[in-house]
Amino acid sequence: MTIIHARIMAGIPALNAALYRRIRFLVGDPVVLVEIGPESGAIVSTLILRDIELDRARAKARVDKVACPEDFEPASGLSGDRETATAQAAAECLTRHGVQSVVADRTLPLIFAEFLQRSGIEVCCDVDWGVIERRQKDDQEIAAIEKAQNVTEQVMRQACEAVANAQAGLDGALYINDEPLTSERLRTLIDRWLIDLAFTNPESIVAGGPMGADCHEHGHGQLYTEQPIIIDIFPRDKSTLYNGDCTRTVVHGRIPEIVHRMHAAVLAAKIAATNAVKPGVTGHAVHQVTTETMRKHGYAMRLPGPDDDARYTAMTHGTGHGLGLEVHEPPLLADGGVELVVGDVVTIEPGLYCRAVGGVRLEDMVVVTVDGCRNLNRLPTGLDWRS
Repeated sequence: MTIIHARIMAGIPALNAALYRRIRFLVGDPVVLVEIGPESGAIVSTLILRDIELDRARAKARVDKVACPEDFEPASGLSGDRETATAQAAAECLTRHGVQSVVADRTLPLIFAEFLQRSGIEVCCDVDWGVIERRQKDDQEIAAIEKAQNVTEQVMRQACEAVANAQAGLDGALYINDEPLTSERLRTLIDRWLIDLAFTNPESIVAGGPMGADCHEHGHGQLYTEQPIIIDIFPRDKSTLYNGDCTRTVVHGRIPEIVHRMHAAVLAAKIAATNAVKPGVTGHAVHQVTTETMRKHGYAMRLPGPDDDARYTAMTHGTGHGLGLEVHEPPLLADGGVELVVGDVVTIEPGLYCRAVGGVRLEDMVVVTVDGCRNLNRLPTGLDWRS
């Protein structure tokens, strides 16, 4: 049999999103996927993993065959180390099929390449394998993301309403039940709400006042009335591993006029960028729409320089990014961004930042469809969240 096709992915699916997405089987131990095709006939995919996982993998993994390392034990025997044994079995599997050259994706651990090369098998990296596939979300993935976004919005509403309905002290400090409302306290509440919904949560952004002028500042300390508070939540569903991502800005009490103006520009940019999303349009072009909208409203698109005073206000980041099994995935909606394809899931998150005032950011998530895009968000976009 002449082999014309051989590919390999390997790693721990619980940690390797590309591998998990390909096999749709979650396990915390090393596995290897080999795909082998003869000169004529179908390509056969084989998943090699621990023997105690075989039955579960046969029922759930998206592969043709499952095996354990012992099924491909080399003459020299298998190592007692699981990762090493899996790499040895991968090399032996390919050797038995007469494979002399195999294509790997960009995530292949070096130990697998090492044992393949020891067996005389050439390893070539296809840097694009798995990237476009992960971008083109299927119906199952979109349903998982939509569920994650619904939960994210539910918790976002709770967080924004908690701020809006807090009590303000004489110094403007916010309180809930006579306890100070700090960034840390609100993040803890967000974490608790998400845990109750079976979601894990990286450290959310709760950045109030001037602290919000840094778009990646997570925020700390007391929150105050009449200041913009950026809340950015990006949790993961424990059951599917897919993420949500949503940002809203809330102001307790009177909204300063400068914040009103910033918010109007950000909202206009979000709407314009969303309307620009469709297949074949580049992420670069979508970002240019954001740029043009911000400039029409009188705002710049660069980081503050040494000659800019504290009132300088600008958007300092791209328009958005892809999302799926990881919060940040290709493609980017930014300078140089590639063409969008049907199934891309991307965020639209323009923002404005001012060291004297803070930041305003709004973030929705859209799915690229045949004729445009579908917005997965239903939350209000205003600054006043009083119930």
